[in-house]
Amino acid sequence: MNNRKYQIKTFVIAVVLTWALIFSHAQDSVFYSGNTLSNIDYHHGQLPLAMGVHNIQVMRANREHPDMADGFGWTYNHAPMLAYWKNNFFLEYLSDSVGEHIPPSQTMLVRSEDGYNWSKPVVVFPPYKIPDGTTKEGQTGVTRNLFAIMHQRMGFYISGNNRLLVLAYYGICMNKHDSPNDGKGIGRVVREIYEDGNFGPVYFVRYNKNWNSKNTDYPFYAKSKDKGFIKICQELLADPLMMQQWNEEADRDDPLVPEKDEFKAFCYYHLPDGRVTGLWKHALYSISTDGGNSWPQPLPAPGFVNKNAKIWGQRTKDNLFAVVYNPSEYRWPLAVSMSEDGLEYKNILLVNGEISTMRYGGHYKSYGPQYVRGIIEGNGFPPDGNMWITYSMNKEDIWVAKVAVPIEEKASEHVDVIFDDLPGEQELDKWNTYSSLWAPVTVKKVNNEKLLVLKDKDPCDYAKAERIFPESKILTARFTIVPKQNHFGMLHIEFQDRNGTPAVRLVFDRDSMLKVKSGYRMKTIASYYPDTAYTIEVDLNVNTRLYDVYVNGIKGSTQFFFAPVHALERIVFRTGEVRRFPNADTPAFQDFDIPDAGIPGKEAIYYIKSVTTDSQ
Repeated sequence: MNNRKYQIKTFVIAVVLTWALIFSHAQDSVFYSGNTLSNIDYHHGQLPLAMGVHNIQVMRANREHPDMADGFGWTYNHAPMLAYWKNNFFLEYLSDSVGEHIPPSQTMLVRSEDGYNWSKPVVVFPPYKIPDGTTKEGQTGVTRNLFAIMHQRMGFYISGNNRLLVLAYYGICMNKHDSPNDGKGIGRVVREIYEDGNFGPVYFVRYNKNWNSKNTDYPFYAKSKDKGFIKICQELLADPLMMQQWNEEADRDDPLVPEKDEFKAFCYYHLPDGRVTGLWKHALYSISTDGGNSWPQPLPAPGFVNKNAKIWGQRTKDNLFAVVYNPSEYRWPLAVSMSEDGLEYKNILLVNGEISTMRYGGHYKSYGPQYVRGIIEGNGFPPDGNMWITYSMNKEDIWVAKVAVPIEEKASEHVDVIFDDLPGEQELDKWNTYSSLWAPVTVKKVNNEKLLVLKDKDPCDYAKAERIFPESKILTARFTIVPKQNHFGMLHIEFQDRNGTPAVRLVFDRDSMLKVKSGYRMKTIASYYPDTAYTIEVDLNVNTRLYDVYVNGIKGSTQFFFAPVHALERIVFRTGEVRRFPNADTPAFQDFDIPDAGIPGKEAIYYIKSVTTDSQ
């Protein structure tokens, strides 16, 4: 009997402890509890869309025509940072001539009033020559005509009295396999950005060991004649959450950095109870109870998949939480997970599922949209209330994305859009767009009529606009398109399921024929002509896998779906072929260039007047 009581007591204790652990886990760790996982065989990971995301290219690298890009023709561009101040977005990124850790290196700055149209890049921190004869602990050789490598884990700081600082870090790489962020560089530089767009002088705000005002080219910040500037630098240096971002680059025993272990790319957000959640590469997390002055040992966030790429977390305008990251062992796709409490994340939605063609090979250039950063607490609030993030594509081009808040994955109603009837600046609110500088997606007035315009003169990329509609098994879609040409360019129209699987594809092809995909063949259903409006109706039935196409009221074809789906949920307009390179077996680094990648082609233009969907 006593043994029986003992067993019952032991069982009860075990249950209590189990539930205590579960409760503790839910309360005190960041974790992913959802069932969705990313499939890296697809650039989009087969993830559902986060509705209303606009991906916008800021800078397209160009070696052949530097004047069309940054003025230098440098093709390694990476690690962008973002802030919002005085009604402008500010974005800085580092730039190397060819590849990672290969000098020369500099930091560039761009700005934008609306997040869609960006200024030409300017140099904010120029190349820095390392004194000849410099040595580095752990590396052989001495420097001769060697320039520093830019590195940055923190970009901006807005002071309590609303002044804007921009920062970067000068590291040392004795060879291309050396690291600039090993705590053995020169130091961190800072300068002020003025409201008129000009910059203050460059100062060092923090030196690494063996460097000081006597052996560096810029003065120490305390030497500034601007006492207000000195004060805001001191304000920055007194903030442990700012200092934590400096961890990798700072001396390994720097007393200003709270957590000194080599955890990389720190970001943070405050929980409702005032605690601070910190995130690092590899989806490591920790929660500070004292404002970031100390951190428990960072641990892997259970359920999260993320390798050696940055992860970004923030509180959104609707008082929810979001983390944006690459949910795979690769640097694609770019996705967002949502949380109500900042701890439990329940879903994964697609932000960017594209990998444009890497045009210029280079050292350590990884494929995909990566190294995401947003606007950290204190660095401004865009008035639209949306989440704005920035990332590099292939460590080559710089992009931003506007992620619509609230972040939603389901459409509550069917599409019923005549673009000319929509209020200004709201025409693309529910559309997902992928818009590059040479293949933009815009809404413009043409002959006094407002139209959705897809243009494409990019030999290595395309424009894309897509719209979610309610899950449908029997669907009727109508859209009116005006192609401006018929002997070059192409426009794909696809009907896809929730996971981006296309079942039906129509093509305005470059041979003046409108086609549909029939298995692995293309079937012509009509010819088409420039500057002519084509109203196309497609009646689709998932159950029979059949669809009918009507062109200007005339039936053109009845075909089977070229791929089975359980239901349809997206319509996609894309100015190019689907991409499947790179894939999971592609070599990590590309050592070749694409010929003439910096030369624009003929510009194909497609006007879309209206789009409607309906289901039974």
